[in-house]
Amino acid sequence: MTDRTIPFTRDQLEAVAAQVPTPFHLYDEKGIRDNARRFREAFSWVPGGFTNYFAVKALPNPYIIDIVKSEGMGADCSSLGELLLAEACGITGENIMFSSNNTPAKEFQKAFELGAIINLDDLSHIDYLETALGGKLPELLCFRYNPGKLKEGNVLIGKPEEAKYGFTHPQILEGYRRLKAKGVKRFGLHTMVASNELSTEYFVETARMLFELVVEVHKMTGIRMEFVNLGGGIGVPYRPEHKPVDLELLGQRVQQTYREIIVPAGLDPLRVVTENGRMVTGPYGYLVSRVLHKKSTYKEYLGLDASMANLMRPGMYGAYHHITVPGKEKGPRKIYDVTGSLCENNDKFAIDREIPDPAIGDLVVIHESGAHGHSMGFNYNAKLRSAEVLWQEGKFHQIRRAETYADLFATIDYPGLKK
Repeated sequence: MTDRTIPFTRDQLEAVAAQVPTPFHLYDEKGIRDNARRFREAFSWVPGGFTNYFAVKALPNPYIIDIVKSEGMGADCSSLGELLLAEACGITGENIMFSSNNTPAKEFQKAFELGAIINLDDLSHIDYLETALGGKLPELLCFRYNPGKLKEGNVLIGKPEEAKYGFTHPQILEGYRRLKAKGVKRFGLHTMVASNELSTEYFVETARMLFELVVEVHKMTGIRMEFVNLGGGIGVPYRPEHKPVDLELLGQRVQQTYREIIVPAGLDPLRVVTENGRMVTGPYGYLVSRVLHKKSTYKEYLGLDASMANLMRPGMYGAYHHITVPGKEKGPRKIYDVTGSLCENNDKFAIDREIPDPAIGDLVVIHESGAHGHSMGFNYNAKLRSAEVLWQEGKFHQIRRAETYADLFATIDYPGLKK
């Protein structure tokens, strides 16, 4: 299998590890910035300016949010904590897209306070929001559309008709009529039907579906949509044989579809926005760990000082993450199950994976941990969550320290732990 390179040398990683003990997540700022600029340029044709609302859940660290903000991105938030992070980074107003489900009133209230675009998930949420806001509604509201069997999902997000998210087609039409009757003046439309999808045509067809619905809503209600949010879901080529989505081609194909549907309907200009997180930062994050043990029983096991608590995706989804042994990329290879130390047998980063054969004490780098990596971490087995480090022009900067046991026990009121 083709190996992959990393933007750091073994000596550079050892220098970081001398200051920040393994395991830790390491993020490449230049990679994130270059990718963000390519993405923005690919959609530079969008009337009124293109915005990708960075999905904060992917990598909720304010230093990273500052980077994507400086590259023209907004924040896609789905909880009060994510709203607070966006606010701390100076992202407010319509630079926030608030899309949540089963939402508490206080979260709607905070989103409204910040001036965020509120994206409702259910018909009943219109009245719920109105009550939460003291009998008023925002000037601008958006609905999340669930196309059901009209649109296939993919492995990670499942069948749309079985998802808990969004309005059905009849509910969408009824919802916009109700908003208009209640005096709402500005409208948006959103969908999210795939996660980690690598097919360019999938997103083109999603755009077509939304553009056609924009035209239908206008015919049925007289409402002129201000924007459509194509959602996120642009994938990361986790496997070496996979290819990334061609952003330039995607931008061109969505523009072509816009001209075919929106322009003849007289609904131009219509802003097009997205809410990608994974593809923005995912490929530029690395979980750096160290080999603790080798075990030979019915299989060969390589035990790391990282565990599923640091990167849940392989154990949770069976997801593939490439593994590099810095400095030994050309050396002898061996097949291992690469494991952590949790008391769970699915605590494995790889199963029957051929990798360069490391020695005990060697560093091991697990690729594409820059989204849904640290953010999905947990404390099972009383494990401590790791540090996060930003790689900036050949230098490193710790942007989150590792947890301590004092952190872990801080919320427990028990005398023996107050040390």
